[in-house]
Amino acid sequence: MLDAALDYWRGLPEPGRAQFRFLQVSTDEVYGELGAGGSFSEASPYRPNSPYAASKAAADHLARAWRRTYGLPVLISNCGNNYGPYQFPEKLIPLIVLNAIDGKKLPVYGRGEQVRDWIHVDDHVAALIAIVARGRPGETYLVGARAERRNIDLVRDLCAIIDELLPSSKHRPHAGLIEFVADRPGHDARYALDPTKCETELGWRPRHDFGQGSRQTAQWYIDNRDWCARVAARYDRGRLGLVPTFASS
Repeated sequence: MLDAALDYWRGLPEPGRAQFRFLQVSTDEVYGELGAGGSFSEASPYRPNSPYAASKAAADHLARAWRRTYGLPVLISNCGNNYGPYQFPEKLIPLIVLNAIDGKKLPVYGRGEQVRDWIHVDDHVAALIAIVARGRPGETYLVGARAERRNIDLVRDLCAIIDELLPSSKHRPHAGLIEFVADRPGHDARYALDPTKCETELGWRPRHDFGQGSRQTAQWYIDNRDWCARVAARYDRGRLGLVPTFASS
């Protein structure tokens, strides 16, 4: 993609060449694991701890290299956990809602104490538009909504929301479906992002309150079970991307 973008950019006449941007959309996972306090900033060192995070970090480094070597007007954004409608049901919030509706177990890794920084997908998209429109090439922007939650707290909150939204469900209280499962390899304990640069330089602010947004998201999945059923026809709600293990001979 970088090579294709570079060729395209070099062939553009002005003013299109000056207006062109290549936005590398990355993740908070490239920064590794935070302790109990503090937040990642654009100056935080890269310390990826999983193969996925390492692949994202490598992509960020390649984008920066194309900027430095060839002058390609690259910008990088790093974001936390997205939520909202139409999210693939492997992800935590849709998985919990859909499993709760069906009375299936609600799997929580380890003891659910991992902390994630959540942002509504519409707020993330608005930030990406602002970065492309007003960001400075060569710069990195962290996109966060200051909505940190422990996974177990989020799952319990969702169960309470579903109890209210589905008062006739035979699976109430849905928190009784929670099941702790083996933790994921390379599972970082905590992420948190400081979006100050994005806010001050670009004038962007998240508009969705997480409590209200998660409730609206749960309602969306309840109201759109036909869409969910079509997706479920091709997916069994298991964990994707696992590396198979083989017993030694």
